Amino acid sequence: MPSSLRTALCPVAPSTAAALHREPRPPRPSTLAYSLTIPGEPHCAAIARTAVRSALHAHDLDPYTDIATLAASELIGTATRLSPGEDLYLSLRYRDAALRIVLWDQHPRHKDPAAITLCEERRTRSLWLLAALVEDCGGVWGSAEAHPPHRGTKSWVILPRKGIGAPVSRW
Repeated sequence: MPSSLRTALCPVAPSTAAALHREPRPPRPSTLAYSLTIPGEPHCAAIARTAVRSALHAHDLDPYTDIATLAASELIGTATRLSPGEDLYLSLRYRDAALRIVLWDQHPRHKDPAAITLCEERRTRSLWLLAALVEDCGGVWGSAEAHPPHRGTKSWVILPRKGIGAPVSRW
């Protein structure tokens, strides 16, 4: 083994030739797990759409592409209006035959109950297209105060495979 390679390896990890030269496994739906921190600016929705589209394609989840990119755009668009300029954290996972999209924004929880109600109503109204889309495919969506270590608001979409077009042959 070349000395330069030896120094790059963890001394505790096994250094067998098989471990060093194993074939990479192709992405599968079950290994979809991506997170992205993006600036809270409206133009960043396009960047998120591209990332979501690319990740879904790489993991053979193309039937989700249209609905997932629209869902990410809607969540980001609403978050940028409620907490402009603040970082957003987007998470994309595929578990239990469903695609999960979660967005954390930094919009603070209000202290006044009337302000909480008004803010929740505004968020819900601005996500009317998302609500119709998710309902149409049998999914669920919502938002709530984020739990530590996150702060602000957590919004999510869960899209079941059964509600998304024809399944890909390798599923």
